[in-house]
Amino acid sequence: MTTSDKSANANAAVSARHAHVIGWGMAVPETAMTNDDLSAFVDTSDDWIYARTGIKQRFIANEGESTATLAYLAAQQALEVADILPTDLDLVVVATSTAENIFPSTASLVQDWLNAHEAGAFDLSAACSGFVYAMNMAADSIRAGSIDSALVIGAETMSRILDWQDRSTCILFGDGAGAVVLQANETPGGVLSSVLRSDGAGGDLLAIPSVGSIDANQSRAGANGYKLYKMYMAGGEVFKFATRVVSESVEQACKLADINVEDINLVIPHQANLRILQAAARKLGIDSDKFMSNVERYGNTSAASIPIALCEAIEERRIQNKDHIALVGFGGGLTWASMVIRWGIPKPSEQHGSLLNRQRRHVQYRIAKWRSRSRRWRRRVNSRVRDLQS
Repeated sequence: MTTSDKSANANAAVSARHAHVIGWGMAVPETAMTNDDLSAFVDTSDDWIYARTGIKQRFIANEGESTATLAYLAAQQALEVADILPTDLDLVVVATSTAENIFPSTASLVQDWLNAHEAGAFDLSAACSGFVYAMNMAADSIRAGSIDSALVIGAETMSRILDWQDRSTCILFGDGAGAVVLQANETPGGVLSSVLRSDGAGGDLLAIPSVGSIDANQSRAGANGYKLYKMYMAGGEVFKFATRVVSESVEQACKLADINVEDINLVIPHQANLRILQAAARKLGIDSDKFMSNVERYGNTSAASIPIALCEAIEERRIQNKDHIALVGFGGGLTWASMVIRWGIPKPSEQHGSLLNRQRRHVQYRIAKWRSRSRRWRRRVNSRVRDLQS
């Protein structure tokens, strides 16, 4: 066989790889905050919030919960459904706007806690579009042949970057995490297409000024009046942007997947606001029943909203084998992204983890804790020894 023949065979093998969703999981904090709870310290009411947003409650992280802990719980569930071991993972990506630290990445913490020591890990920042961006990065890596499996997580603790005196934003957001496992398979299907877009000129419409901001060098409150580390949003402009890009990007993703919009069985959009979802469904010409919505129970969980909604859609048996589903996110950046997936491996009602693998996973989680503690202890001891020797 010539070198060119080998190259052709290798390219054919890579082109036959498809990135399938084989596992999913979600986690939310223990505490739910209803609109009535919120009205106790914000000048608002349940009727006012629900009429404008469709939100009735959201979950708020307590002191013992964080972006990383929620991501970890969602990841464990996804691995259970996929019935694979953490050591089988090649990549961990966490999409978040509320990372545990500036660095190390939240993904690195989760990778360590899972004992996924064969995997690379990084965080991805694309606001509420982040989960679809991260799915695209992982799916492309699988199709290219550089990895075989990836854990993709959307996780947020939005409650910690809200200005609770700003009624226009604090009523909207909640905390949570969702995760999926993507794996290579020769069966056609899985992620069919993706559309990623950005308009940085709209960056001032929805943002969280942070340590690297120009404003950080001018005043604590920021020269423009916005508070550092707190979200601000031009709600009307974001609404118009969102209703426009949802329909456009879903149509583009369908075209790339070589299907019609009418072939979509379910759209799982970013859960920002019920009015946005209703307007987008009308503009797209899709029956509102084909738009998954759980914003009433969770509020806007940013990068976590799409995977949480995906998990609930599966639980409610709204996704069947060979269905076409569209994911669509939009948010700060301004960014937006759509993806078309043909569901198939596994069928939502037929995936059962084996008892042996479940036990092996829990052993690996315990090993992970021991490994981390052991490494930190060794580093401290080595540091002391070096100090004594010097």
